[in-house]
Amino acid sequence: MAAYTESLIDRLSEELEISRESFVPEALLKDDLGFDSLDMVDVVVLVEEIVGVRLKQSDFIGVRTLGQMLDLIESKRQE
Repeated sequence: MAAYTESLIDRLSEELEISRESFVPEALLKDDLGFDSLDMVDVVVLVEEIVGVRLKQSDFIGVRTLGQMLDLIESKRQE
């Protein structure tokens, strides 16, 4: 895992009031973590704040799991 991942997950857990243990790579964003469109706005803001990467909600098309989201963030960070 990238150095920022733990910090990002900790903040998401706190901000979205989801248990830290729920954040496993195979967790489905919508079904397991309960993310809705407003939560995705929070994710975008936190990613920019913690990782320094700008994301758009359209970047998340096809992203279903936490692992896929973290892969997306890492790929954007490498650009």
